[in-house]
Amino acid sequence: MQPRGRFITLEGSEGVGKSTNIEAVAQWLSSRGVEVVRTREPGGTQRAEAIRELLLTPDSDETLCVDAELLLIFAARAQHVAQKILPALQRGAWVLCDRFTDATFAYQGGGRGISSERIAELERFVLGDFQPDLTLLLDMPVAAAQQRLQGRLAASGGERDRFERERGAFFEAVRQAYLARAEAAPGRFAVIDAAAPLATVQARLADCLDQRVGPWL
Repeated sequence: MQPRGRFITLEGSEGVGKSTNIEAVAQWLSSRGVEVVRTREPGGTQRAEAIRELLLTPDSDETLCVDAELLLIFAARAQHVAQKILPALQRGAWVLCDRFTDATFAYQGGGRGISSERIAELERFVLGDFQPDLTLLLDMPVAAAQQRLQGRLAASGGERDRFERERGAFFEAVRQAYLARAEAAPGRFAVIDAAAPLATVQARLADCLDQRVGPWL
């Protein structure tokens, strides 16, 4: 029987470099003969990506209420897990996901103020006991992350999405919620200082992968 693949997530607020560093993690895994499926949340499948658009489009005439936001995120996650993540793991591929349920506890819990109990109830309903094998949390001070985000948007000519338009206090609450999650589950989390130069961050990621993922290979 084909062994089940591993599920690795990258977490962190806007501007910490997830998109850049997830590529480095994927290359590390691929160089060791692992089939890697890269995906993201919210999104990952056609229907889940449609929900992502609803979540990221800035509010205009109708404001998305926090409960609707939370339910949409879990609706997208249910589709994503059923249609993409679990099938890939079952055939032996390793899934590398840009954000997962920890982001919900951080953004909707820490940022929006929804109780952890309510989020955990939805987590149990949608996922049962399914969770990542390893979560890499890219962490840096909010002000520095916001500067990076602004520089990236200026370079690309892009505009801030619905979440990126939040204020610093929101992102500080998100960051603290992430760190609390990591402190509560040190066996699953690895916290990476993302404020360092990119080469240093990626060297630290590689060291972490050697230590945490190497024994699984």
